[in-house]
Amino acid sequence: MQREKMKKILKRNVGALLTGNGVEVRLWAPKVSEVSVLWGDGEKRALQKDGEGYHAGFFEHVREDELYQFHLHDCDKTIPDPASRFQPEDAFASSRVVGEDFPWKDGAWRGLPFSEWVIYEVHVGTFSGSHDFSGIIDDLPRLKELGVNVIELMPVAQFPGNRNWGYDAVFPFAVQHSYGGPRALKELVNACHTQGMAIILDVVYNHLGPEGNVFDLCGPYTKQDSSMLWGHPLNFDDKGSDHVRHFFLQNMQQWLLEFHFDGLRLDAVDAIQDASAIPFLEEALLLAKKAEVLRGYPLPIIAESSANDPRNLDVQRPPGFFAQWSDDFHHALHATLTGERNGYYADYGGLSQLAHIYRRGVLFEGQYSVYQDRRHGRAYENVPHANLIVFSQNHDQVGNRDDGARLAALAGRKKARLAAAAVLLSPFTPLLFMGEEWGATKPFHYFLCFQDKELIKDSKKGRRQEWASFRWAEAPPDPVAAETFFQSVLADKAQMCRKNADMVSYYRQLIRLSKRIRRQTEMKVVHDEDHDLIWIYYILPEEKLAVCLSFAAETQALKPEGGPWRTLLGGEKTIDAYSACVLQDRLP
Repeated sequence: MQREKMKKILKRNVGALLTGNGVEVRLWAPKVSEVSVLWGDGEKRALQKDGEGYHAGFFEHVREDELYQFHLHDCDKTIPDPASRFQPEDAFASSRVVGEDFPWKDGAWRGLPFSEWVIYEVHVGTFSGSHDFSGIIDDLPRLKELGVNVIELMPVAQFPGNRNWGYDAVFPFAVQHSYGGPRALKELVNACHTQGMAIILDVVYNHLGPEGNVFDLCGPYTKQDSSMLWGHPLNFDDKGSDHVRHFFLQNMQQWLLEFHFDGLRLDAVDAIQDASAIPFLEEALLLAKKAEVLRGYPLPIIAESSANDPRNLDVQRPPGFFAQWSDDFHHALHATLTGERNGYYADYGGLSQLAHIYRRGVLFEGQYSVYQDRRHGRAYENVPHANLIVFSQNHDQVGNRDDGARLAALAGRKKARLAAAAVLLSPFTPLLFMGEEWGATKPFHYFLCFQDKELIKDSKKGRRQEWASFRWAEAPPDPVAAETFFQSVLADKAQMCRKNADMVSYYRQLIRLSKRIRRQTEMKVVHDEDHDLIWIYYILPEEKLAVCLSFAAETQALKPEGGPWRTLLGGEKTIDAYSACVLQDRLP
């Protein structure tokens, strides 16, 4: 049934598709005149090539779990399937035939209203001592009790080795073997839904990883005459690009339909090079709309973009993303709390900026940026605040530091609590980074598991170039060293939550208030420059709430407008240094 639904959207499959009486194999390799399949039992069978560069065949005797590779006769190389669904022995070994059948128990699941989302970003390998999907399943009850209702996974597509952030994947369809593979991922999605939690996935459609990459042996999947710091961009607008688009649209379809994800976050959409009249992103969003019809509820597609371009969020015209990560909010908050002004923080710092972002959703609306050395951004007209996702920490902002320092280690526990309040008591959609709810101070480093010495050297050089403007005092730890990865693994979560019960309780209170605040119908922001305070007044259907954020270094009197007010969070008449309070006034 699910396979038939998928065929309603995209009709030509790539990879090895298990059917009722065999396996259908298809590879797009226009560069190659002859391709054979090497099955695990030693049998070698030729595929038939059509006029569009696809090599295909049907094999009645092949069953699920069969291993296979492709032999490219022109270059005499044997490679895994670029559309492999599973690499059980790493990226360099054979692919495995995997069926789509799974005993789903989420038939009644219809998602969660986006206005209620509280997102929790997770890196699978470092979230638990098991370094796999099961470690997340075990912790779902705790996260649900905290108030989190959406898990966001950093990329899980197959990368080389077993230590990587996930942005160096070389088999976009395959689920990372060290995380548990495709069935274990479906078990995680199933567990989230049965607990009443949504789950979304971070996907990468701007480049492919360098090590173990077999794509360009087969055809023009990437642009070889163009590059970015991360590698060659995908070919979405040059010769052969129709088939490259089809490949990655099928990948997107896999996550939304076969794996039941509730949405996707598209990494670095600004880095997707595509000058075509109908861009890939437009097709991707159209596919998501069709998937929504089949799933029966909205599947938000979220952009990561630092362009401050409201056209990304214009649902009336393509690409029309539903939501977007907000770098301006993070940078302004971080620079204000830490005093850092290197790199892109050169443009940020000060409560007037934060107040402006609370009002308008964005800081740079076309004015000059020191870091960009040009005018930057555009005003966010008609963009709902809820469609901007804010955070005080995420994998990029922590892991791209030289020391991988989290905010609690960098600025102290008190300022970390204030940052949490600034995020969760905002009108935006909040995202938490794993471990911040107990004030984790363990670093989250950049790590990978390349084997090629030249690639390792190039990777280190690329990161030095990318982050040179930050002028970090010390060199970051070796990303290839296993200890760099293990330093990033979260400590025993139950123990940490017990030890930091006050912090966890504080987050629980903030999350409850966050869901309440986002029902607001009207908002007013007041910046009290003399006292280093930001007041945000919300009008809700049955009440008014006043949020006060204090960035002052001393305790001071609370002087809200209007009233009478009663305290929901914080002090009654005073507000402590670097803290927050929430006041309530019932409407008549």
